[in-house]
Amino acid sequence: MVFEALPYTLKLILFIPRVLLKLHQNHTKALKRTLNNTHSSHFRSQTLISHVQTFDHLAQKTLIFDVEETLLRSPSVFPYFMLVAFESGSLIRAFVLLALYPLLVLVDDELSIKIMVMVSFFGVKKDGFRVGRSVLPKFFLEDVGMEGFDMLARGKKKVGLSKLPQVMVECFLIDYLEIDYVFGRELKVFGGYFVGLMKENKNIIKHSINKLLEEDCDPVCFSNKPVKHDWVSCSKEVYVVSNVEKKAWKILPRERCSKRVIFHDGRLAFRPEPLNMLAMFMWFPFSILLSTFRIAIALTMSYGSSIPILSFTGVHLKLTNNNSTLYPPSHDHKHHRGCLYVCNHRTLLDPLYLSFGLKKPFIAVTYSLSRMSEIFSPIKTMRLTRDREQDAKTMSKMLKLGDLVVCPEGTTCREPYLLRFSPLFAELSDRIVPVALDTYVSMFHGTTAGGLKCLDPFVFMMNPCSVYRVWFLDQVHGASLEISDASSTRFDVANYVQSEIGKTLEFKCTSLTRKDKYLALAGNEGFVSYGNKQ
Repeated sequence: MVFEALPYTLKLILFIPRVLLKLHQNHTKALKRTLNNTHSSHFRSQTLISHVQTFDHLAQKTLIFDVEETLLRSPSVFPYFMLVAFESGSLIRAFVLLALYPLLVLVDDELSIKIMVMVSFFGVKKDGFRVGRSVLPKFFLEDVGMEGFDMLARGKKKVGLSKLPQVMVECFLIDYLEIDYVFGRELKVFGGYFVGLMKENKNIIKHSINKLLEEDCDPVCFSNKPVKHDWVSCSKEVYVVSNVEKKAWKILPRERCSKRVIFHDGRLAFRPEPLNMLAMFMWFPFSILLSTFRIAIALTMSYGSSIPILSFTGVHLKLTNNNSTLYPPSHDHKHHRGCLYVCNHRTLLDPLYLSFGLKKPFIAVTYSLSRMSEIFSPIKTMRLTRDREQDAKTMSKMLKLGDLVVCPEGTTCREPYLLRFSPLFAELSDRIVPVALDTYVSMFHGTTAGGLKCLDPFVFMMNPCSVYRVWFLDQVHGASLEISDASSTRFDVANYVQSEIGKTLEFKCTSLTRKDKYLALAGNEGFVSYGNKQ
């Protein structure tokens, strides 16, 4: 009786979910019946991947697998399209995609993919699209199941098929997992820009697979729902991965990948699931006000007052002193030179946090810095030219004026790796204090290779919570440092300082440089326009 008394509109609203639920139940039952019939009539063998480990014959087989359904742990591809929309598009584009999420849940999988492609790619320049190489691999690798990867590693030749656009998955699969062939969806392009539509290439994929299988006429297929895929017909041996099994998979360890993720770009420091993005958009307006307030405090107040206020707002600084000579006189009157602090490079705020830690100002030398960052910096900055002789003269002159901070890596690195240290600093001072720095952010990265560098400090301060850890290590004596009872060159000193910082942070030392980073992320050598350098 109560239901009859409801207005017609309200009855309709309550009726629609019941209809959708009924349709979903009927679709599920029909799919189960189809799967059972298909398996009994076409496939010679069906088993779970956990049983595949007993099949040694896979070592001589070509393995054809569905990327999303047999390699990735998460059943949703929404986060990857959100990364494209946010990083390659704009904040507005990402908000539109999030607003459409309820619709994406209701429609079928194919239509959902088409909607996300349209929102994420429409109007994006093809030549400028680097998210598939600079942003997505890190998030994909964090979703790869170790059990699925172990299964694929057994094959002689590996062929991956994806329902995602080719530009999103190709780099991740070929460069990091050594998949031999990747077939994804091709995007339509007009005038050098993506139009947000995908080409129908099912026949092309099937023809390409058949061509690859000329030497192996009996491949092995792996899928989650083989009845949906035409390419499974090329094999009589199909293994099905259940969703229940995928939930129990472990994350693939970093060291198992053929290539480590050392460089990656993008502002988001979290996996952009729908609820996470909703929280981010709710936080975003307040974060702008909070970042402005934090920067104003750092610029206008003394060290003693600003540090506790910033800590109260969520910006934390943790100091560890391993250096018994940490507080030498700020000026060596005998040689008329200051102390040289050598740091690894995490963000543009490294010298500022070092200044907060010791509660005294420094002169920071940088290889490149935006004009806005120079204007708002609370400590003095000096730009280097990358001309060795000229930079040596500049740094020597600055050391006569006081203590100096330098980051010899030349660029930032987010992952637990240290880039090659430029040896220039080793021959400029006998009083070198290595400083190990590490950062933690909860929402936004305060570094970028392809975005606006002038916004880096502001974005870092937008995090709800951030932590800077600073370790002061034992002082070394420049090129006169002795290692293995032999006099050291400036290269030995630079390598020694790098290794000591690496041991403290438990980071791996590399010989990679700024050039390597920018070639990987931005397609250039890092020498970009003045206002956008790092």
